[in-house]
Amino acid sequence: MKISNKIKIITATFIFSSITIYIVYTKYIEHYTSHFIDHNIYSKVLDEDRKIFIRLPKNYNKKQSYPLIIKSDGNFNLKRWDETIKNLVESKNIDNSIIVAIPNLFWTDSRNRDLVPPFARKDVKIEAREIGDNSPEIFGRADVFLTFIETELIPYIESHYNVNNNRVLTGFSAGGSFVLYTLITKPELFSGYFAFSPAAWYDNSVVVKEFKSGLDTTSFKPTFLYLTLGGAENEIITGSFKGLLSAIDLISPVNLCVGHSYSKDAQHEENPYVSVPKALTSYYKFRKGELCDTR
Repeated sequence: MKISNKIKIITATFIFSSITIYIVYTKYIEHYTSHFIDHNIYSKVLDEDRKIFIRLPKNYNKKQSYPLIIKSDGNFNLKRWDETIKNLVESKNIDNSIIVAIPNLFWTDSRNRDLVPPFARKDVKIEAREIGDNSPEIFGRADVFLTFIETELIPYIESHYNVNNNRVLTGFSAGGSFVLYTLITKPELFSGYFAFSPAAWYDNSVVVKEFKSGLDTTSFKPTFLYLTLGGAENEIITGSFKGLLSAIDLISPVNLCVGHSYSKDAQHEENPYVSVPKALTSYYKFRKGELCDTR
């Protein structure tokens, strides 16, 4: 009987371990590999290895230069981007592009660390931060992540692929707050900024307040910003989104063309899927001078 119980325990342990390994492996494949080019680069800025997914146009030509899209959300909707670009290129609405998607670290919870602005808590909370709560380790490090993109990632891509100055930065949720942060701190780095369902509600909407302040003090070259929200998203996200639009309407920054849309009945994670073709189409209308010509 004792031997039988031991066998049962060993068998159960083996089954449980096998299931756990399978789940972890499946998640690894889903989140940390892609159908495109997977590459690792070491970042001195971040002091860690970072994986990137590189989507090249079909029949990529080394002698031809391509727009560059940097995507902060890794595999999330990456196939949607690929399919949308193919369709819009075929209809001659946009230029074919290279996409570089940056996944979060797999074994480390790096998403909030990398994408939350340095004026908000990375352990994101709705309520306002207490005045005396200023320990450096509580804040996001989007400033460091942006330095990685500017000084390491973009030069790496430029040294390996033929890209031009038509650059877009796109992000969803926390990635959307990173897009807004980049716009007001490094507006010259990209010509297009897409923020899908941006998480602007951190710390009593501090992202909205800093965004408004940044718009008021930042000089822009002709730049395009696209904001989008799901029609079925919650009141907190919707309220901060409206705050962003109000800041834009109030300040009306010179040389900043802004488009926005609501995706009818879309929930938070559904909105980016709906919004990708809208954002790309609007951006290229801007580049053609068909939307708020700033040139």
